[in-house]
Amino acid sequence: MTHRDSTGPVIGLKLVTLLFTLSPELLFLGAGLKLKENGYDGLLVAINPRVPEDLKLITNIKEMITEASFYLFNATKRRVFFRNVQILVPATWTAHNYSRVRQESYDKANVIVAEQSEEHGDDPYTLQHRGCGQEGKYIHFTPSFLLNDELAAGYGARGRVFVHEWAHLRWGVFDEYNNDKPLYVNGRNEIQVTRCSSDITGVFVCEKGLCPHEDCIISKFFREGCTFLYNSTQNATGSIMFMQSLPSVVEFCNESTHNQEAPNLQNQVCSLRSTWDVITASSDLNHSLPVHGVGLPAPPTFSLLQARDRVVCLVLDVSRKMAEGDRLLRLQQAAELYLMQVVEAHTFVGIVTFDSKGEIRASLQQINSDDDRKLLVSYLPTAVSTDAETNICAGVKKGFEVVEERNGRAEGSVLILVTSGVDEHIANCLLTSMNSGSTIHSVALGSSAARKVGELSRLTGGLKFFIPDKFTSNGMTEAFVRISSGTGDIFQQSLQLESECKTVQPQHQLADTMTVDSAVGNDTLFLVTWQTGGPPEIALLDPSGRKYNTGDFIINLAFRTASLKIPGTAKHGHWTYTLNNTHHSPQALKVTVASRASSLAMSPATVEAFVERDSTYFPQPVIIYANVRKGMHPILNATVVATVEPEAGDPVVLQLLDEGAGADVIRNDGIYSRYFSSFAVSGSYSLTVHVHHSPSTSTLAHPVPGNHAMYVPGYITNDNIQMNAPKKSGHRPVKERWGFSRVSSGGSFSVLGVPDGPHPDMFPPCKITDLEAVKVEDDVVLSWTAPGEDFDQGQTTGYEIRMSRSLQSIWDDFDNAVLVNSSELVPQHAGTRETFTFSPKLVTHELDHELAEDAQEPYIVYVALRAMDRSSLRSAVSNIALVSMSLPPNSSPVVSRDDLILRGVLTTVGLIAILCLIMVVAHCIFNRKKRPSRKENETTFL
Repeated sequence: MTHRDSTGPVIGLKLVTLLFTLSPELLFLGAGLKLKENGYDGLLVAINPRVPEDLKLITNIKEMITEASFYLFNATKRRVFFRNVQILVPATWTAHNYSRVRQESYDKANVIVAEQSEEHGDDPYTLQHRGCGQEGKYIHFTPSFLLNDELAAGYGARGRVFVHEWAHLRWGVFDEYNNDKPLYVNGRNEIQVTRCSSDITGVFVCEKGLCPHEDCIISKFFREGCTFLYNSTQNATGSIMFMQSLPSVVEFCNESTHNQEAPNLQNQVCSLRSTWDVITASSDLNHSLPVHGVGLPAPPTFSLLQARDRVVCLVLDVSRKMAEGDRLLRLQQAAELYLMQVVEAHTFVGIVTFDSKGEIRASLQQINSDDDRKLLVSYLPTAVSTDAETNICAGVKKGFEVVEERNGRAEGSVLILVTSGVDEHIANCLLTSMNSGSTIHSVALGSSAARKVGELSRLTGGLKFFIPDKFTSNGMTEAFVRISSGTGDIFQQSLQLESECKTVQPQHQLADTMTVDSAVGNDTLFLVTWQTGGPPEIALLDPSGRKYNTGDFIINLAFRTASLKIPGTAKHGHWTYTLNNTHHSPQALKVTVASRASSLAMSPATVEAFVERDSTYFPQPVIIYANVRKGMHPILNATVVATVEPEAGDPVVLQLLDEGAGADVIRNDGIYSRYFSSFAVSGSYSLTVHVHHSPSTSTLAHPVPGNHAMYVPGYITNDNIQMNAPKKSGHRPVKERWGFSRVSSGGSFSVLGVPDGPHPDMFPPCKITDLEAVKVEDDVVLSWTAPGEDFDQGQTTGYEIRMSRSLQSIWDDFDNAVLVNSSELVPQHAGTRETFTFSPKLVTHELDHELAEDAQEPYIVYVALRAMDRSSLRSAVSNIALVSMSLPPNSSPVVSRDDLILRGVLTTVGLIAILCLIMVVAHCIFNRKKRPSRKENETTFL
């Protein structure tokens, strides 16, 4: 099929101009989820290929989202609903006339359906890696949650649960309950259960039944065997982010119903704002007026999609610029690894090269054996052309011709585009690429090609990489390993365990140890590459002591690679390698190790590296993320190191953290993050993340990561206790004998506007997001994680702490709130836990001039702070903490309204029991008096 772009370069250039004005997030979502005329289009739900085939799953997904659409429409005051939804059916399921996928894939889904191990239960959850009001990564449901109707007793109707999770994902609001802090003392010195709204009622329950709070609470925690059960019938209408399962709950907490005192994540992350306040501030509701009338919208329509054969085409630049900086050699080495190891079996692969015109070097061939892989490697280019022109569109169009050999269409196929040249006419094929249904991953060699080539990837939902001209960088290999099928089947995915590169002097060695952990080991490949001459002397020692030498490796002198594939399953444990540079000059030696899962019974550890946005303007920082998981579950206590390589200059190395401070939103969710602001020059930057986990026992902090719908243990219905089935526990240690290591490319990002030469400090400390305030006798103790001189790195020079009795005042006018003297507070290094104690008595008269000195009425004080650096740059105001004040030191917490109700119920029940007992006793006495006369009458009759 011939591809023509009849619109010409003019419209193409206009399109590029428009796209440059859009945010990266909109670009990514451009072919996916959109909100138009109050309705969401393009919601993508993907079922993991490891989920057993069950068509009822599809039926229940449809019913859930249909119910959710109506519930969401009413909860948002007739503003938004779901118009059409796509469900991605696994290729492993039987084909039933499903539509073909275009650029949809499991790893782009808004909602995923996947199994998780038994000990982690069936909690639906949303993985949120960004702050308040920011979109999350995905919603996760288990097949059991969608198929087991009995779970509705604990979670509520599935449509309600979906809306709870949708608010997490789309609008960046957080849970309003807290399993870690189920109780708190409010401003009236009452013990309260963490909830929103506080109008939701319930009672304390012990093992023997209803009980007062004194018998159920120890230091703000439930005594073993005790809990708090809510009444199944309520008058309160909110909140969906607290307990969507209650029939009366039909809206989000708003300004009038929000419980600011509850120690939940919504209050912490969103600075005491209600969920409805955050939602209405989103662009969705800002641009969606309520729908007129009283009727409901039409039910959503559903499209079922299924991927067919995997089809990939390598589109490789061979123009004269590929001769610079060993570009062709590095391409050959990385492409060989991709064909021999990374691309999954049964994939159809073709190869195209281009300079000023495109050429098909290999038509589609299916990979069914190592011989098929070797044959494809033989078609890789061996030399550059003499043509200086680079025509990327010619290469892309030839790539479409190749992938269309399979079924006449490019839909669902993948192009891997590698180029080093600048093509001023790339706009000519942007529309063609967008409409093709193919996904284009781009690898740009050298700075000149990076910007415009990346547009092809953004428009088609592909990954984009930038590879600097340094042979000491292993970025090309890491990019090719990152490009997987996107099916979500981690058991078939090739995982990179090692990536080591070093310039080695003559007769010197590159020596190190790497780990093959127990979850991997199948299809394990060791790849050694070098720059010039013959191979180095190679010595590889496995954990049992067996030694592999250079002669055991397959040598490709043309590509300067030596590879060794371990038969069967590689031995688990530590492998040691030594490379001796026998060449007479220094050269860069590289070691890459990749492997696959060893068993379907154990999920391997994976890492996904990415950035918040793929472009920024100085001095706006970039946030780097690494999602470290074992199956669906977070891995804690890992050492995660990001390496950022600019176009010019040395690489920057920084450790990513999962501590719930700085760039990291939620502690122990398996997403490690950090601000990056060390911009050397304007241009492209490449990202790689290395993860190491030492042999240890790690316990997950929560059964599932992220924010999730509450499972209710039971209810009080008509004064009767109705308990639900116990929820599965998720606190099981995960042991790994040898630890593990992983490597992942995070693609690339660009930075514009970096000044030439030295420039003044423009990076303030980062916002403090974990401020806590606790009243200890007459004092207030504040604690938070120290920010840095530049965002979350270095050390600040001081803090500005202010307080107010008005939340709105400290929120809108922090500078005029009451200043707390913190001159004696010496800031610690970034990441250190800070503590500061002060007495509110010293500032009470400033806090409220109308407050009498002897007043003992309780009141709430709001506290916030910001940090300052040496250049007097100030951070954003922290999250707002609150503390209740001005009660006598010895006063003890009083019972709450729920406890008073409970005591009344117990008293009434007791009185009724006593009356019943009196009546029974009186009845017995009366009967005894009647028995003698009855016997006398009987005798007379006889």
